Amino acid sequence: MTEHAPSSTQTSNGRRTGRPVDEADVIVVGAGPAGSTTAYYLAQAGLDVLMLEKSTFPREKVCGDGLTPRGVKALVAMGISVSEQDGWVRNKGLRVIGAGQRLELPWPELSSYPGYGLVRPRTDLDQMLARRAQQAGARLCEGVTVTGPVLDDRTGRITGVVAKPAGADGERTYRARVIVAADGNSSRLSVAMGLRKRDDRPLGVAVRTYYQTPRHDDDYLESWLDLWDGDRLLPGYGWIFGMGDGTSNVGLGLLNTSVAFGHTDYHGMLRTWLAGMPAEWGFTEENRTQPIRGAALPMGFNRTPHYYRGLLLVGDAGGMVNPFNGEGIAYAMESGEILARTIAQALARARRAETERVLAGYPRALRDAYGGYYAMGRVFVKAIGRPGLMRFATRHSMSRPALMAFALKLLANLTDPRGDASDRLVNGLSKLAPNPK
Repeated sequence: MTEHAPSSTQTSNGRRTGRPVDEADVIVVGAGPAGSTTAYYLAQAGLDVLMLEKSTFPREKVCGDGLTPRGVKALVAMGISVSEQDGWVRNKGLRVIGAGQRLELPWPELSSYPGYGLVRPRTDLDQMLARRAQQAGARLCEGVTVTGPVLDDRTGRITGVVAKPAGADGERTYRARVIVAADGNSSRLSVAMGLRKRDDRPLGVAVRTYYQTPRHDDDYLESWLDLWDGDRLLPGYGWIFGMGDGTSNVGLGLLNTSVAFGHTDYHGMLRTWLAGMPAEWGFTEENRTQPIRGAALPMGFNRTPHYYRGLLLVGDAGGMVNPFNGEGIAYAMESGEILARTIAQALARARRAETERVLAGYPRALRDAYGGYYAMGRVFVKAIGRPGLMRFATRHSMSRPALMAFALKLLANLTDPRGDASDRLVNGLSKLAPNPK
């Protein structure tokens, strides 16, 4: 945990804040990709940022460990080296397997995004992002569990948080002008403020583990579209992502649009799926290197509003996972940058009413960035919840490579603003889609 000074504190880049360690301009609860990215850009803007993280790094996180070009772009924007010499494993695109067919789809060639993806364990990635935020000047307290908000008695506005540092006898109060909830899918801080998940938005479940396998060194991320529970085709997909270290990250994701959601033995389903793989791939119990772990995927803005009485939601806390493909890291980082810009502008305003007006514009900025696209995604997950439609779509699209290339752009949200016809179609559909609050 970060050492506490009695009256003032100095950040890792030497900046002295001149205020007690338990006060800041902004408190960010959670130091995952969303929280660390938010803190990084806020610190770069000259604000005093305090990150409170309940775990200590390095820490585990259930994830596929794969980054699309969208995630790569977000890393590069933070000045993080993504070279193979620095431990990253690059991939050329997505291999799709379904309806008895197999297609290798390269990442699209775009000016807006690099033409490659990356793989890296979340134990490394999250720590790297947190340290990058510290390098920019953010203060990080690890092993600090936030237990609730501190509210202004008159306005009900959040002005701080109560937290318990690991090993401490009691709780401690931390105060700031603005509080950010970056505490993941469960977002206990959001719940304590009365913000709960929306039942009208999609939710996924992912389970994954690691196996020693000769398939660890693969130029493509691999996605399996056929997930069967007995004779039922379920809405979701399986994946095999080579880690380049002798192991592969293997898992599956399912959506709550299925009647089987919540009534399926996901661990058993993963084992059943892998039992049908070629024996030489080594996906057997004796080759499994880690436990099977699961996590929820909060999609399509499934917790709103994203600004409420001084609290701002970012990343998984605000349900920002892409409904089309379950990608969360890129959107966590992008929303962190959007939020940091908003807060920096808000706190530069001279009057409280002006600050409030800028902060209140954050949900609109998110809707402008993702609202139409996520609205399409919500329609998509409802459609594939119908097994017959899912089976039809898989069978008829896999035999059409051009259609699948378009689908890759759509599902991964990879287009240029003024690109080719497929780019213009995806962008146009996003603009035309309803964008409710």
